[in-house]
Amino acid sequence: MTTAPAPAGRALEPTDIRGRVAELHSIREQALAGPGGRATAAQHAKGKLTARERIELLLDPGSFQEVEQLRRHRATGFGMEVKKPYTDGVITGWGTVEGRTVFVYAHDFRIFGGALGEAHATKIHKIMDMALATGAPLVSLNDGAGARIQEGVSALAGYGGIFQRNTRASGVIPQISVMLGPCAGGAAYSPALSDFVFMVRDTSQMFITGPDVVRAVTGEEISQNGLGGADVHAETSGVAHFAYDDEETCLAEVRYLLTLLPQNNREAPPAQPTADPAGRRGEVLLDLVPADGNRPYDMRRVIEEIVDDGEFLEVHERWARNIICALARLDGRVVAVVANQPQVLAGVLDIAASEKAARFVQMCDAFNIPILTLLDVPGFLPGVDQEHGGIIRHGAKLLYAYCNATVPRISLILRKAYGGAYIVMDSQSIGADLTLAWPTNEIAVMGAEGAANVIFRRQIAAAEDPEAMRHKMVKEYKSELMHPYYAAERGLVDDVIDPAQTREVLVKSLAMLRSKHADLPSRKHGNPPQ
Repeated sequence: MTTAPAPAGRALEPTDIRGRVAELHSIREQALAGPGGRATAAQHAKGKLTARERIELLLDPGSFQEVEQLRRHRATGFGMEVKKPYTDGVITGWGTVEGRTVFVYAHDFRIFGGALGEAHATKIHKIMDMALATGAPLVSLNDGAGARIQEGVSALAGYGGIFQRNTRASGVIPQISVMLGPCAGGAAYSPALSDFVFMVRDTSQMFITGPDVVRAVTGEEISQNGLGGADVHAETSGVAHFAYDDEETCLAEVRYLLTLLPQNNREAPPAQPTADPAGRRGEVLLDLVPADGNRPYDMRRVIEEIVDDGEFLEVHERWARNIICALARLDGRVVAVVANQPQVLAGVLDIAASEKAARFVQMCDAFNIPILTLLDVPGFLPGVDQEHGGIIRHGAKLLYAYCNATVPRISLILRKAYGGAYIVMDSQSIGADLTLAWPTNEIAVMGAEGAANVIFRRQIAAAEDPEAMRHKMVKEYKSELMHPYYAAERGLVDDVIDPAQTREVLVKSLAMLRSKHADLPSRKHGNPPQ
């Protein structure tokens, strides 16, 4: 092989095509190997996979196509000019999940701790632009140490470009952030702008300022996990939608979620064949929900009985547990379920539940997912903390989300539906396409006991036996205004159905609504309550 004189500091370069190809393969091997076995062993010792191992678990085998694998930074100073690894600490590209295109970027913690620099950010910008242009989901595998200090403000500007693209893509393509390491400061804001956040216990954290800064400013002592670990964000802050014990399970659930979402806002979610009969009767529903409105039950069991094969993916399972938000299938087609949970706080709406359901409804509306609302709600949670915390403002978020949604909407009243909470939970008056009820429904301004105490307070007070009179007035109020057919007689409920036929009725109703088309007024955008 003939070679030309090499520039100073470089090895002799091949001059024929075979030599060039051999050189390419050698460079590519360096890029694929990364910083070496020692760095990989250190990553594994922390209980973490490498970026490429994560991508292999996320995507269909052999489907990943990498972009800008040979990119290197251009920074100088602080020794950066002699440390110029390929990929610059982030792996970008596309592949498939169940045969459908998905774009992905993954921080490589082994290179500069996954910190974001100018070249690193430009690679992410490119893959985000490609995802938006082609109309395919974007998954970010986050394991980075924030902005690269050696590159100064150029790194910070890179974050700005990511945030701008997150916002442009919002409601256009699904954006999923998977937290697989510590992500602080600017690194935490891109996930906050995405549709779903996954976290792994013990190895992933999210916070704006870390424990050292908290200690210096407030004097509080707290660990990284105590400040921003997976359980904190899944249970307390609501930042994380899902939390898992290991990366393998986490990435498997990301794949499952992607099968329930459309590629973009111009498509419907993918349908799948099911062996669960559309007309299957649910006799067990007759015993699941007690007729006594004061007795709790698990709404999850109702959902299991209605949806295909009893399978559903609950979003924010451990935060605001008095309301359930889930994705499932009915007759093979994806449907969203929003349901009060009588087992927790009697299923009342509070600040956290309102926020949780509002964001979920907005996401479903953006991605053409029909919404089924299951009501058993006694009202909003009373209390000074709730009022001072802005329950009016937060409850209005849920009201706005439902009123603004144009996807098919069906509400089913199982038992209690009282007061403003009944209206907010997708009542007919705010635009539900169909409102159904079971014979156990109680739709009213408030419970019979409270109503009787207000309406008949003078008669009760003047009676020789106030308790007997109260009991009589409660019974009278129920028979006059709270019987199961009162709302149906006035056209506020489209039908009262046999609980055992719930699945069949819902499948037929959703099939009818599949061609629904609704336009919103022409406007730049609404101004939802914040």
